[in-house]
Amino acid sequence: MQYKANTLEHQWMPFTANRDFKADPRLLVRGEGCYLWDHKGGKVIDGSAGLFCSAAGHGRQEIADAVSRQLRENDYVPPFQSGQPASFELARRVAALTPDDLNYVFFTNSGSEAVDTALKVAMAYHRARAEGQRTRFVSRERAYHGVNIGGVSLSGMVKNRESFTGVMPGVVCMRHTLLPEHRFTKGQPGTGAELADDLQRICEMYGATTIAACFVEPIAGSTGCLVPPKGYLERLREICDEHGILLVFDEVICGFGRLGHAFAAQAFGVVPDIMTMAKALTNGAQPMGAVAVRDGIYETITEAAPENTIEFFHGYTYSGHPAACAAGLAALDIYEAEGLFDRAAELSPYFLDRVYELQDVDAVADIRGYGLLAGVELKADGAPGARGAQTQKDLFWKGLHIKFTGDCGIVAPPLIVAKEQVDEIVGILRDTLA
Repeated sequence: MQYKANTLEHQWMPFTANRDFKADPRLLVRGEGCYLWDHKGGKVIDGSAGLFCSAAGHGRQEIADAVSRQLRENDYVPPFQSGQPASFELARRVAALTPDDLNYVFFTNSGSEAVDTALKVAMAYHRARAEGQRTRFVSRERAYHGVNIGGVSLSGMVKNRESFTGVMPGVVCMRHTLLPEHRFTKGQPGTGAELADDLQRICEMYGATTIAACFVEPIAGSTGCLVPPKGYLERLREICDEHGILLVFDEVICGFGRLGHAFAAQAFGVVPDIMTMAKALTNGAQPMGAVAVRDGIYETITEAAPENTIEFFHGYTYSGHPAACAAGLAALDIYEAEGLFDRAAELSPYFLDRVYELQDVDAVADIRGYGLLAGVELKADGAPGARGAQTQKDLFWKGLHIKFTGDCGIVAPPLIVAKEQVDEIVGILRDTLA
C-alpha cells in the first residue's frame, strides 16, 4: 500500500523533536528481514530491531497471514466475562517459556500497561494477605518502566518525569549500577554487587513491612544497556525473600531471546515473582504486553475473593485481542522453528567483539554489552544528548537505524542477523562516528 501525505503537521509524534523532524522527515515505508526502506528509496539496516520488537526481522509472512486469518474469522471478543481460544493458548505458550512457577499470564497492550498491571498485582496480593500496609515501591536511578503514570513514578530517568509532577507517592530509588571502573567491560562487571544492599538500607529506613515490591530491569535497556554486576540480582532476590517483598523483573526489552535465553531471568539464573514483557512477544507486528506471575500470587488473590465474584478489578478493552494473540502465537512458532534464542547465544560473542572494536574511536566514551544488546556511549558535545540526536540522524541517512537515549546508542539487531550484517552495522557506526 502506498501512502501520500500532504502534510505531517497533524500528528503529535511520541518521543520525537516534532518541529525538527517535520522540517526534515525520516519516513520508513517498507521492511523485510533486517532492513527497512525510507521514503526516498534508501535502504536502512535495522540495528535496534525497531524498538527491540522485531526479533525475527521485518515482513514475516507467517505473522501477517495468521493475523489476517484471525481478523476474518473473529476480529474482536470482549475480554470481560467472555473469552476466545487464542488468548488461552498464547498464555499457555508463554507460561511454557517462563522460569519455574510463573504460570499465570495477564495480557495488556504494551510494556507500559504491563508495568502498571504489575503494580496493581503487587498491591492486590499484599492486601489479600492482610498486609495492605505494603504500599511503597522500590526502583532504581536510570530506570525506565514505561510511560503510564505508574511506570513514570518508578522511572529513574529525569527527562521522563520532570514535566509530570502528579506521580505516585511512596517510590524510593536505589542507586544505578554504572560505576566508573566498569567502562568498556564486556558482559557482567565483576564489582558492584554491594549496590544491591541499597534495598536493605531502604528496608531499614522505611520499614520492610511497608514495601510491596522492588522493580528492576535485569539489564537497564533504554538508559543505555547497564549490565548487572555479578551477584547483584542474586542479592536483590535474597533481600526480597528475607522481607516478604515481591521482586519484579521488567523484561520488556530482554525477553524473547535478546540475551540468548527466553528471558533474562534464565540468563542470569535469578527468578522473580512477577515478570513484565511486551515488544518481541508479537515480533512488534501487533501491540501487546503481558505480566507473568507465580502460582502463589494468582492463587492468593483469587482465593481471597468470594465465589462468583471478580477477584482482580483490572483489565483493558483490548486485553488478549484476537489479532494480537494470533501474532504472538505465530511469532513464538518462528522463534522455536528457527531456534532464534540459541542463535542469539551463538552469535553474541562475535557481535560483542565487533561492537567493542569501536572503543578506539575518539567520540566513544564507553561500551557495554551482553547477549545481542549493546550500548555505545558517546562523549558529550555541547548540551547532553545533542551529539546523540545528531548522530542518530546522520546514521539514518548513511543507512543505519539504532535507538539513541541521550548520547548513548543502543545496538540490538534482529535475532536473525548474520555476521555480515553485524559487520555492516559496525562499519556504518565507525564511519559516522569517525
